[in-house]
This record gives sequence, structure tokens and C-alpha cells, in this order.
Amino acid sequence: MNRRSMQLDFSGITTYSAQNRHNLVRIDTLAVPGETPVPDWGSPEFDELVHRIQAAKEGGHQIILSMGAHVIKCGLSRYLIALMKAGYITHIAGNGACSIHDFELAYLGGTSEHVPTAIEDGSFGMWEETGGWMNEAIQQGAAQGLGYGESLGKYIDEHPERFPYREDCVLWNAYKLDIPATYHIALGTDIIHQHPTCSFEDIGKASGIDFHKICWSVAHMDKGVYMNFGSGVIGPEVFLKALSIARNLKYPTFDITTANFDLIDLGDFRRPLGYEHPQYYYRPRKNIVNRPVSCGGWGQHFCGDHQETIPNLWKKLCDK
Repeated sequence: MNRRSMQLDFSGITTYSAQNRHNLVRIDTLAVPGETPVPDWGSPEFDELVHRIQAAKEGGHQIILSMGAHVIKCGLSRYLIALMKAGYITHIAGNGACSIHDFELAYLGGTSEHVPTAIEDGSFGMWEETGGWMNEAIQQGAAQGLGYGESLGKYIDEHPERFPYREDCVLWNAYKLDIPATYHIALGTDIIHQHPTCSFEDIGKASGIDFHKICWSVAHMDKGVYMNFGSGVIGPEVFLKALSIARNLKYPTFDITTANFDLIDLGDFRRPLGYEHPQYYYRPRKNIVNRPVSCGGWGQHFCGDHQETIPNLWKKLCDK
């Protein structure tokens, strides 16, 4: 037996309908801009960021928001949609989990299963509608030369009967507003990769198209803003590579604003760190806050819960 060539066959995997699943996040518990109380949070540096975002909007410059999946799981979708509709987000990006939670909210009205119990019997992530429909959408989109986010947005738009809650879907709203929603996939990390119909070739093609899209946005973000909410690896790594490509191609990208939002307190995040310091390996510190603005621009780290920071961003920008 040649052990180097052994692969596990997925064809016998059992999937389940998500219709009766218990969800930790539901449509009826999403925060509502203008109704849900906004917690008191802010700083002079935050006010400066708000000013820079306003200037970027007025100047027609790129305002890119990158996020981890907990932004959706914290029930903040409607704030992102409101910011997009008001012109304060020109490009929204995330990892695969962002797209999955967003997609599930659109068809199911709920998302976020209870993983500790589901992993015990192998039912974790084995949801027929999520895996079947998302993989179908990606495969259809890839065949048409569409990116991952656009494929999902188009699929939702073409099957309204399946998605009764699409008005609260971030990627569908981006699709309708002609705003790029790009998803940057690490293969094997998402529950739809467990589904028997998964095509890694099509996922790779669609996510590759999305990488070219975010490279375009980054290449045109001089005098613009890049914000990262809670993405510890994918967002910072994608941004740094896109920025290097843009500068390699001689796009002006030095008058930029970068901001990282996370729960971790970095203290003096501008001080040099050695290899022995754990924060040296925290990618957003290097890839978003410090390195991109080493030749100009302004980088900042904000310590706070998404349920505080994002509503306050909306309040400062939109709640006039």
C-alpha cells in the first residue's frame, strides 16, 4: 500500500437538514441601528479615524472593511448593511466562515450551531442546505467566471423563495449595491468543505478571482481606509499581499489609513518587539497597523468588543 497516495472518500458522508437545528444567532436577535442602544465607547483616535473615513467618502476613495466571522455572529449584520448603503464601505471582505453565517441567516433565519455537542457524533457542519446550496452557487459562479462572493450573491438573488431573510444578508446587499464582497478561503477550514458535492477546484477558482478583486481595491486605496474587525490571520495576510502587489505595480498606496479592531490590548503597539514576545506573532499588529504605513499614512489599533466598536462607528458616521 502506498500511504502517500491515500485519500478519504467523502461520498458516504451523511448530511442533515438545518431546518430544525438550534441556532445561537437568530434574525429576531440581530441588533437594529437606531433602535438597539449603542454602548458608550470611543477615544480621540477613534474620532480621528471617523474623520478620515468621512474624508475618504467625500473624496471618492476606497473604504475597505475586512472581518472575521464573529462580526456576523455578534448580530451586527444590519450595521454593516447600513454603512454600505450610506457609502461608508466600498469593499467588504471576509473569510469563509463569514460567508457561511451570512448565507445561513439569509435562508434559515439563524446560524451558529452548538459545536461541542455536534462534534461528538460527527454531525457538526453536516447541513444539507448550507453545503449543498453554497457549493452549487460557487460551482455555477465559477463556471461563469464570477468570484466567490458574487457567486453567492447572484444565487441568493435568483432563488428568492429559498432566502426569505435575504434583506439582512450582508453579501446579498453588497451584490445589489454593486459593492464587491470578497471571501478568501483556506481549504479545509469551512463546513461546506465537508459536503460530498464540494469542488475544491471551483472554490479555489472563485476565491482566486476574489483575491484579484481585493488587489484592485487596495491598489486604488490611496487616501482611503482599510479596517479589520477581528480577523487574526486571513484578513491581515490577504491585505499585506495585496498591498505588496499594488506597490510592485507602482500604484500610489502610501497615503493610507489602516485600523485594526480586536479584543486584544496591544499596549504601545508601535514599540519594536523581538521574536521572544508573543505579540510579535499577532499578524494584525504587523500586517495592518505598522508595516503598511512605514513610509507614510496612519495606522491604529483599537481594543474593544465588536458590539461596542461597530455600533459606535455607525453612530458617528450615519446617525446624524
